[in-house]
Amino acid sequence: MSRLLRISDEVRDALASRRPVVALETAAVTHGLPRAPLDGMPAYLADADTPATVRACFEGGTPAHLGLGRALAAAVRAEGAVPATVGLLRGQLVVGLADAELEELAAMREVHKIAARDAALVAARGGSGGTTVAGTLLACRFARLPVFATGGIGGVHRGHAVLPDISADLHAIRDTGTLVVTAGAKSILDLPATVEMLDTLGVPLVGLGTPYFPRFLSEGNAQLRVNTEAADPDDAARLFSAHRELLPDRGMLLCVPPLTRFALPAEVMERAIEDGLAECERVGARGAEVTPVLLSAVARASRGASLATNLAVLIHNARIGARVATQLAHLA
Repeated sequence: MSRLLRISDEVRDALASRRPVVALETAAVTHGLPRAPLDGMPAYLADADTPATVRACFEGGTPAHLGLGRALAAAVRAEGAVPATVGLLRGQLVVGLADAELEELAAMREVHKIAARDAALVAARGGSGGTTVAGTLLACRFARLPVFATGGIGGVHRGHAVLPDISADLHAIRDTGTLVVTAGAKSILDLPATVEMLDTLGVPLVGLGTPYFPRFLSEGNAQLRVNTEAADPDDAARLFSAHRELLPDRGMLLCVPPLTRFALPAEVMERAIEDGLAECERVGARGAEVTPVLLSAVARASRGASLATNLAVLIHNARIGARVATQLAHLA
């Protein structure tokens, strides 16, 4: 496995000494954000509670996608944990990309989006790519990383009764034995069906200070319930510690709603998605073509606010993941 998998010395040493480590994805870097600097500093980054080291990642004309990759690692370090940024680089699945490697990956134009099924196929040809939730969880399984922080997971797509389209993320979450810190599933999905599928798979849903399953960029509602609440990251760590003692190979979701002052109104999201679905019908978009159309519709309807909220969600979740990982290290 060493030929296709590389764990950085920093991550390896942290795991050996039982220091807290948080896995981070790179699909948001390679495929999720603009390759240009931010037009202005979003409210979350300018907030007094946001570490200056995180804010600095977007300064000096740094492209937003590279700034995000650096900011996620900086957010984890600011909370006292070690970041394990995962990506496929020149034929190797790397756990703990160095900054120069992250910059190299972010600069690539011909770059893959790596789910678990794609990792070996791309690696065999010496390719590179950003890892999705499922792709990052593959690395977590091999490196035995207990905590992974992301934004929104994949799930059951709208119209699944006609075309059964279910993200590989859901089975990976169940089967990897990792605590996935997330803001729920992406709002463009069928969220009730996604929650039902997670229940069918036996994935525990823990809400951080909420009884609801979040809607990624928006808060949850009474139609979407979690299994139990955690009062704070320490409580979440205790719940996951007990879970992996009884079900060591099964994952858990820690559902973290977006901070209220940065969340998008749910009605704005739904109206945008309806417009996007209508556009898909007009242009005949199907399968993988649908998601970009819906995301563009959300960006237009929110007048660009969806990008700022996305950044807030990703960075906040990285900080929460680091706090949970720190408490887990104390419980070990």
